[in-house]
Amino acid sequence: MVVVMHETASEENIQNVIAKLTKINFDVHRSTGVNQTVLGAVGDKRGLDPRELEVLPDVYKVVQITEPFKLASRTFQPRDTIVKAGPVTIGGDKLVMMAGPCSVEGRDEIREIAEVLANAGASVLRGGAFKPRSSPYSFQGLGEEGLRYLSDAARENNMVSVSEVMESSQIPLLLEHIDILQVGARNMQNFSLLRDLGKIRKPVLLKRGLSATIEELLMAAEYIMAGGNYDVILCERGIRTFEKYTRNTLDLSAVPVVKKLSHLPIVADPSHATGRRDKVTPMARAAIAAGTDGLLVEVHQNPEEAMSDGAQSLYPEQFQRLMQELDIIARAVGKTW
Repeated sequence: MVVVMHETASEENIQNVIAKLTKINFDVHRSTGVNQTVLGAVGDKRGLDPRELEVLPDVYKVVQITEPFKLASRTFQPRDTIVKAGPVTIGGDKLVMMAGPCSVEGRDEIREIAEVLANAGASVLRGGAFKPRSSPYSFQGLGEEGLRYLSDAARENNMVSVSEVMESSQIPLLLEHIDILQVGARNMQNFSLLRDLGKIRKPVLLKRGLSATIEELLMAAEYIMAGGNYDVILCERGIRTFEKYTRNTLDLSAVPVVKKLSHLPIVADPSHATGRRDKVTPMARAAIAAGTDGLLVEVHQNPEEAMSDGAQSLYPEQFQRLMQELDIIARAVGKTW
């Protein structure tokens, strides 16, 4: 449930409500807006009469949340969440471009592409150091060495970095080097990992699972938020359907649905969704038009020799042209880069 306090509520009365909820075994999450304080209470409400809270001093109203995802719900926080990673913001009126190779392949390679991307307008450098591959014989990433290369290249170009974390034991290592920790589609319902990511204080980019519903995606975000980390960025990266002409099916209808249900920002990954270079640009355009807060795109200086996912990676010149096209669409929907 959500307890909305009066605009003039005193800190003492707010703390009294928090103490009341805590005493009856609710986890309380406080959100302070421009005018009001909102208390999100998560727990078993069967033994609680809402009137017990409504009569407390400075309580404006008590709202029951029917969705299973409480903290990610717009009922808990009507305003859009804006996630900050260093100087970069995700959400609001400004779009974010996250771009880079699928895998970090070497120091010189990541530095070279980072400079190109930064000059074209990307503000987040992506690259995998630990790669979850379908085949155990495929390139698995450079590990800690790759994280250092990615971090250095991002910093040299005034960018922030994002890379995937595959298991809880890797979290301390990524916290040392990376600005945004990514949860891949295969780990969206790795609940022990999600709980541990709730304990950190860095943004988490949460990708939708291969066959996950929108509600399941929001419930996965709830696991992270329940631990106290509210800096969650959702990512629509395509779902598995019966279609064979693309790697996955990019569900852009999920974007307005998520925007209505949740306050969390959402970006789209047309590279993994389509799996084909020639489909990335049109779907990136469509994603911005659909209302995403940004994009996650794979770019490689020589895709034919990429160690992973070269077929879905844009050439640098294609990425530069895409950014110019997206600028027109962004202005049409009232956003900027």
